[in-house]
Amino acid sequence: MAEKRVYEIVFIIDRDTPEDEAMRLVENFQHIITEQGGSVTRSESMGRRTLAYPIGRKNEGNYWLFEAEGTGSEIAELERRMRITDAVIRYMTVRVDEDRQRAVKLQDKRARRASKKPAFAGARGGGAGAGAAASAPAPALAPPSAEEEEAAGA
Repeated sequence: MAEKRVYEIVFIIDRDTPEDEAMRLVENFQHIITEQGGSVTRSESMGRRTLAYPIGRKNEGNYWLFEAEGTGSEIAELERRMRITDAVIRYMTVRVDEDRQRAVKLQDKRARRASKKPAFAGARGGGAGAGAAASAPAPALAPPSAEEEEAAGA
């Protein structure tokens, strides 16, 4: 059996499609994935949005996001059905499992580096040098007394 991979599928349904028909379409797409042996881990309506540019004289659409696990054959069938469905304006499928694995590896690498670094206070090598002088409070300036004014004036 082929390895299961994670995909994100974003598709736009025409805004003129009635809501009940759009829900049937979404359920049908989910059924296609599960029927072929995959699984839908997330199904999210992103709502009605304005398109970045007109597609077939349409300016708005209902965006949907699926996250699916499968071998690829169910994704191919889903894309085929989306291509022939008039209510779907656009769709895009992205394989995200490799990106997520890379992100996890990078996160682990950063955690290992952070654990090897010394404590924050000694990290810059401050000590009693310039850092101590910079952290010392500045002397308070008091107004000169009467005696000091007479001495300065003489």
